[in-house]
Amino acid sequence: MLTLYFAPGASSMAPHIALFEVGALFEGRPLSFGKNENNSPEYLAINPLGQVPTLVIDGRPLTEVAGILFYLAKTYPAAGLLPDDAEGQARVVSWMSFIAATLHPARRRGLDHARKTYAQADARLGAADWAVGERYSIADIHLFRLFWRFYGSLNPPAEEFPNLMRLHDRVLARPAVQRTLKVETAVGYELPGQGAPERA
Repeated sequence: MLTLYFAPGASSMAPHIALFEVGALFEGRPLSFGKNENNSPEYLAINPLGQVPTLVIDGRPLTEVAGILFYLAKTYPAAGLLPDDAEGQARVVSWMSFIAATLHPARRRGLDHARKTYAQADARLGAADWAVGERYSIADIHLFRLFWRFYGSLNPPAEEFPNLMRLHDRVLARPAVQRTLKVETAVGYELPGQGAPERA
């Protein structure tokens, strides 16, 4: 049995999408940051850092977005969210390391630094359809979620990050993403800049 602890629009959105992508049976348990539910004794017993996401696998907690995404891709190979070859898998890990270590914390150093960092991600993606190879992977899910939040709060012109914008729109159209957004919207967003603005 899988249980996902998540907060709408937070980093947990990426594993939420992946669970729907792979077709896993799971229970979603939303946490309210506003009510400090992530710091309740019950949740801290599962994740002592009080962060989301946490995926509980038959009673065993697994934390960190990249770890959960990798677990789901490997456990449900038919979904095709991870390349079959070692180099392709390494490139996915490389992207997710860059996302977690460089892209995710960029906003904390100010908007100018964040824009430069997202420009680096845009250049790294280039004209490719997907982050790695010719098919959608967990790297795209991870990258989409961060840019979705960044775009939703900043609303930059599309030409500033053309490659990320193209990926954003392609991933946003996927049924699993739309299903995740529907579920998380129904729970209610609490963090500023949730969701991307409407595109013309």
